[in-house]
Amino acid sequence: MSYPHDPHSHARPNEIAVQHLDLDVTVDFDARRLTGRATYTLDRSTPGATTVVLDTWDLDIRSVTAADGTALEHGVGEPHPLLGRPLTIVAGSEDTVVVDYATGEGARALQWLDPAQTTGERFLFTQSQPILARSWIPCQDTPAVRHTYRATVRVPPELLAVMSAENSTERTADGVYSFAMPQPVPSYLVALAVGDLEFRPLGERAGVYAEPAVVDAAAWEFADTERMMEAAERLYGPYRWGRYDLLVLPPSFPYGGMENPRLTFVTPTLLAGDRSLVTVVAHELAHSWSGNLVTNATWDDIWLNEGFTVYFETRIDEELYGADYTAMLLRLGRQALETEIATLPARDTWLSLALADRDPEGGPDLVAYEKGSLFLRMIEHAVGRERLDAFLADYFDRFAFQSMDTATFLALLRAEVLEPAGVGESDVQIEAWVYGPGVPTNAPDFPSDAFDRVDRQAAALVAGTAAADLDTAGWAPQQWVHLLRALPADVPHPILADLDRTFGFSGQRNIEVLTAWLELAIGSEYVWSADEADAAVAGFLARHGRSLYLRRVYTKLAATPRGLERAREIFASAAAGYHPVARAGVARILDAA
Repeated sequence: MSYPHDPHSHARPNEIAVQHLDLDVTVDFDARRLTGRATYTLDRSTPGATTVVLDTWDLDIRSVTAADGTALEHGVGEPHPLLGRPLTIVAGSEDTVVVDYATGEGARALQWLDPAQTTGERFLFTQSQPILARSWIPCQDTPAVRHTYRATVRVPPELLAVMSAENSTERTADGVYSFAMPQPVPSYLVALAVGDLEFRPLGERAGVYAEPAVVDAAAWEFADTERMMEAAERLYGPYRWGRYDLLVLPPSFPYGGMENPRLTFVTPTLLAGDRSLVTVVAHELAHSWSGNLVTNATWDDIWLNEGFTVYFETRIDEELYGADYTAMLLRLGRQALETEIATLPARDTWLSLALADRDPEGGPDLVAYEKGSLFLRMIEHAVGRERLDAFLADYFDRFAFQSMDTATFLALLRAEVLEPAGVGESDVQIEAWVYGPGVPTNAPDFPSDAFDRVDRQAAALVAGTAAADLDTAGWAPQQWVHLLRALPADVPHPILADLDRTFGFSGQRNIEVLTAWLELAIGSEYVWSADEADAAVAGFLARHGRSLYLRRVYTKLAATPRGLERAREIFASAAAGYHPVARAGVARILDAA
């Protein structure tokens, strides 16, 4: 097998690649450290190769041996500010090497939470994507290298450990847990969480883990999970991972969800109490095909994960909730994309990114997701849904457990979809979509009667209609988001005060609606004239750790001198509770202001 060059990894898998990992880890909450032994089964991509290179970040490498305990020559290279240190091992003819190590204080994949930061006991979780796995396991930290793994994890006996693998639903008496992941996965999909967890079944193949205070609410919120699995299988073939369980993490989790195979990690912000945010579950489930099954070869190709997954997610939503509901999601996605594109350098708006010498976590947020999804919707309109669906189902099956790069995918698309359909390059503008800025002119539109009704009410509000007299009966949360985005930035403050009194936006439980309200309140400077709005901003930034929404609110604050001062004040007190990924993202915003 030939591996692509990955600028975000020291590894040299074209010489020797990791084929299997046996991991034995002890979790020490008092020291906030993992101590581990990683045993690697090696695959020589080049016959006769003798050297294996692993990525590390702030790891204490204590010994490197062969399977029989014989010491092996090895060295840890100079630190790279983005990539960490390479661990170079002279394996000789050995097929197995063993590394004893411990994590350091700079383990960016790990977040250790005290009881005050959870609803239960102490908590630990990992977040390895995109290049953080190397901070808790020496690994070939590139999405192009896949390996199976087994793990033994030792934790305090009052806590439960779970991984992106086959899991137990009950605690053991001694706090020792065994895991197996029989399907090969890239390092960024190896995940661990430890906490005071309980399990609730959601169906024959699905369930949810969460802390006791939220587990029943989570089980109610995610009741449609098994139906989503069935809808996904009808679209693109069988689910290949055995079970699909969810883990609800504490509020500091920096993402809406993370598609760790067999066990999706999700934010508690999804627990809106009305199942209005479960499209995030559809998204993470869709990753079981687009991303986990067929994986982007490098982080420059991330649209092959995320754009495909947004497309797949909205197809699941359409199957379950109808075309009108899906049209609202697609319209909101397009709005968010246009807002982001306006802030980015042109090169960052290509689908094929150029992230060498940059932290891939600091790349554009939505281009890969929303522009990638739009691209597939455009192809669907050009060749017909039936033809594209047949291609995608075959694609996920044919390239299962392999990586994919942009050039190879586009060649497949041309040869197997466009040419048989008689669709030419000029009809679909592939080069403009993938290797050009912005959104090309042939992007599809998504008419929405529901949003048309909102637009009429927004116009009436600006014209003087009282908030209580608006026709909002039966509105979905997406319609409220659209209303707040539709209002002009200079909307008079009395109108905003009337809206908040009538609809209680400052106390909203739905994070999408609340964030849209906070952005409007800050952008219009209403926040400085309304104590409840300012309190809502400060409370939101202290309470939530979801990175995308933190960045959206901090970005709005940082746009003015007064807002920047307030942002720095809030960040100084809230930053310690953020995951390192979220903290770094906010720091970049404030440093650039």
